[in-house]
Parts: sequence; C-alpha cells; structure tokens
Amino acid sequence: MEKVVIIGSGCAGLTAALYTARANLRPLVLTGRQPGGLLTTTSVVENYPGFPEGIDGYELMVRLQKQAERFGAQVQFGTVEAVDLARQPFGLTVDGEPVTAETIIIATGASHRHLGVEGEHKLENKGVTYCATCDGALPVFRNQPLVVVGGGDSACEEAMYLTRFGSVVYLVHRRDALRASKIMAERVLSHEKIKPVWDSVVTEVLDVKQDKVTGVRLKNLKTNAESMIDCAGVFVAIGHVPNTQLFKGVLDMDESGYINPRKGTATNVSGVFVAGDCADRVYRQAVTAAGQGCAAAIEAERYLATRNA
Repeated sequence: MEKVVIIGSGCAGLTAALYTARANLRPLVLTGRQPGGLLTTTSVVENYPGFPEGIDGYELMVRLQKQAERFGAQVQFGTVEAVDLARQPFGLTVDGEPVTAETIIIATGASHRHLGVEGEHKLENKGVTYCATCDGALPVFRNQPLVVVGGGDSACEEAMYLTRFGSVVYLVHRRDALRASKIMAERVLSHEKIKPVWDSVVTEVLDVKQDKVTGVRLKNLKTNAESMIDCAGVFVAIGHVPNTQLFKGVLDMDESGYINPRKGTATNVSGVFVAGDCADRVYRQAVTAAGQGCAAAIEAERYLATRNA
C-alpha cells in the first residue's frame, strides 16, 4: 500500500511529489496521458520565478521530475481509470491494475477547450490543432496563412510562435480587446504578421470534403455579418476544462467541474487533497499550481502523522 498517491504530473503534482518525498513518504506519481501536463507544450515560460531568461516548458517539467525523484518519488506512466473513495485505504485502478493508498493528492490539471463547431473534430490533426508549439513547425503550415482563436495569454503566445512559420496569422477574438496581459497584448498588436479579427467567432472549419483545413467561416457578433478566411491551419486557444470527470458525484465541484476545496487543499473526503488547475478557476498559473502542490503535500503529511499517531 502506498502512503501517498499523486494523480497528475504537472507543476502541482510534481511539487507535491517533491515535498512528500522529502518527508520520506515515497509518493507514487501517476503521470496520466500527458506526462508533465500542459506546460510541456509551452515553448518558453517567462514568468516562473528563478529563470530570468525564461525556460522551455518541457525542460522545466523534466527538471521538476528529476528533483522529485532525487528524494525518492516514484514516477509511473499510467492512467487512473477508476477510484473508490468510499473506504480507506482508498482504491484506484491504474491501467487495469489495483493500487491502494492512505492518502491521495489530485493534480489532474485541465485539458484544452474545443470550439464545438462543424468540421473541427473531423479535421483534428488535419489542420486543426490545440498546440502551436507541438505542430506549428509542420511543413503543411509553413508560409501559409494561419488562424488562432482566442484572446488570452495562451492565444497570444500561440500567435507569436506561429509568426515564425506562417505567412500571416489571423487572431480571431470574440471581443474588441484582448484579455491577455498588457505585455503580451502589446507584443501581438505590434507584430506586422499578426492581424486581429475583432468581435468574431468561428462557426465552421473548412473543408471536410477535402480532408484538410482550407479556411474558416466567421460570424461578427455585433453585425451578424458572415465572412471567410482562407488558411491552412486553425489553432484553438480558448481555455481549458478541468480533468475531474473521474471524481464527479464523489467530490464537491462547481458547475464547471472544478473541485472545491473545503479548507486549504482538503476536499470533502478526508485524506483526499487537491492542487493545481483542476481546482483553480482564477489564477491557473504554473507558479500557483506549484504553490498549491506544496500546500497539499504538507497537509497530506500532517494528515498521515495525525492518523498514524
């Protein structure tokens, strides 16, 4: 039986692993389908403390994992398929195999939100993508017009990255101003290759018949006018959905699926703690996820000390 099982291997999960490992609890970290979490898809992280020149997102997560493993954390590639939180020790099914744990730290993060429009699903990986740093350098996108959908920091980062490859980058946003931080917005709006398309939404991704992206159909939300943009790729950056489906009906959540901690990082189930983007609907930053991972680890350690006293 494991003393601590951490579900998720992003900033929150690996920081929790570091702290529980240093407490000699030998935590088991289950990576999920995307080891390192969404940060591994970010080319340059400029706002994580301690890296004045910025750091590649993938490299940051590799360093965090090595640091946790140095103190005894066990990192296992695996996906949790089911959990039983009704009894203690808790039961988990990981890729078909049973695992038991005295405490669980949930750090499952979030996934990319989809547009939900015609053509999007059928053309996924055929020009529709949710990660510019993963796919932007592909030959199909080079020297071609590209579309980024969104108006936050992530969308701006995607647009800036794509200027290296596309002939022009259209940034489609449903409002008339970007939601991104001031520095990111200034960079985007001053770039000669980026052309904002305000007050507009994508209503269809073209062209399923050709089995590749050839353009998008747009609707202006103020005038209802429809238009089209020819493009070779659509990069969707409109936010995230918390990965908490596994815990619905068991843990307290809000209407969007974010887990609601009761006190600190504790959930409504004693011995189960939560950290990172699966519970953070406000900040959603790597540094806040790391801080929450630290808090969850300390609370789990104190819980075990009290329980085993």
